[in-house]
Amino acid sequence: MDKLIQSNSVRCPYHPQADLIEDSHAGDSLCSECALVVGERTIDVGSEWRSFSNEKSSADPSRVGGPENLLFEGHGLSTMIGPAGPGSFGKLDYAKYNISQMSSSDRALKTAQKSLEEMADKLHLPRTTVDEAGSLFKRFHGGKSLKGRSNNAIASACLYIAFRQQGNPRTFKELCAVSSVSIKEIKREFKRIVSNLSITLNLNTPGDFIARFCNSLGLPYSVQRSAHHIAEKAMELDIVPGRSPISVAAAAIYMASQASNNPCSRKVIGDVVGTTEATIQQTYRLMMTSAPFLFPKNFKFSVPIKCFPQS
Repeated sequence: MDKLIQSNSVRCPYHPQADLIEDSHAGDSLCSECALVVGERTIDVGSEWRSFSNEKSSADPSRVGGPENLLFEGHGLSTMIGPAGPGSFGKLDYAKYNISQMSSSDRALKTAQKSLEEMADKLHLPRTTVDEAGSLFKRFHGGKSLKGRSNNAIASACLYIAFRQQGNPRTFKELCAVSSVSIKEIKREFKRIVSNLSITLNLNTPGDFIARFCNSLGLPYSVQRSAHHIAEKAMELDIVPGRSPISVAAAAIYMASQASNNPCSRKVIGDVVGTTEATIQQTYRLMMTSAPFLFPKNFKFSVPIKCFPQS
């Protein structure tokens, strides 16, 4: 692809202030004003972007391998040199040989890494979360007798812990939706990992979820801010005892939306949050007993509290 470049060393003698156009295919640099070739056979020092591994030929001229991965022995940078000539490995033989040379621990890590990356991609998570989850998997997997245990469940539980540690929690239901295992399995492995690795996690709060839920619902920032305040006051006044942070967050969003020009139904909120209408209704009913004390001071109601749904 042609692109504009700026160079301190190569300039057009007729238009020294003009930008140069780099023709990456021909390796030429051209003046953007008069098209004079001012540089030839330019070497591209950028990273190689093309992969040849899916082509029909057994030869793969790619000059780079995979990225460094601290989870594996040798950081994933080891090289396998096969025989040359007519008896050389094909791609399939190479893959089989490469896997067979890995330790059982590295094979489990490789499978877990792939599973973690797939789940993270579906949840739009940053790479740091995947790396943290992979590190937890390696710590838990090393030296443990895991016969009969699901590596996918362990990987999912590690990802859940990584959410919590980085202050960006997800619900078990959200994780189960992108995983191949059940919520029951994930919770079981979660408890084992936390116990065996002596991990201390902060408790989830409704505020951890409200911003993301409001964004998913398309609600304005004013609703998000008031919902956050409502949830905090409800917890502070202890008017929702025994309710989960998810339920409190959902009920707070429902109440805040009712006071605005963007009312949202319990069903729509429940579908996004992953809870039932009945659960939202029960928590909302508890909040309504103290509704005037839950909203921020000087809050401008588009709809007065007396007009809110009473149940």
